[in-house]
Amino acid sequence: MDMMLTTTETVPGREIAHCIGLVKGSTVRSKHIGSDIVAGLRNIVGGEVKEYASLLTGAREQAIDRMKSEARLLGADAVVAVRLETSTITHAASEVMAYGTAVKLV
Repeated sequence: MDMMLTTTETVPGREIAHCIGLVKGSTVRSKHIGSDIVAGLRNIVGGEVKEYASLLTGAREQAIDRMKSEARLLGADAVVAVRLETSTITHAASEVMAYGTAVKLV
């Protein structure tokens, strides 16, 4: 069974046996100079900046995968209260972090 993730404090229809603790996963991504140039041009004419959207989508998926891996190592069945945060490390790099509470279900 795949790791269950929820943004709520419970898993609908399931009972939490006990909390294992905080789990997290993060990644730091930087922009590729080619993508940055294309995104700059797109910024002039307007519209979605697909190069950055793709970069952030990949970063979110990797951060969530790393959080799930940590939860699995601890023997969790699910992660509740999942949250995502982003922060700027430098002008050209950002961190995406996923975190939540690993739990064992009944």
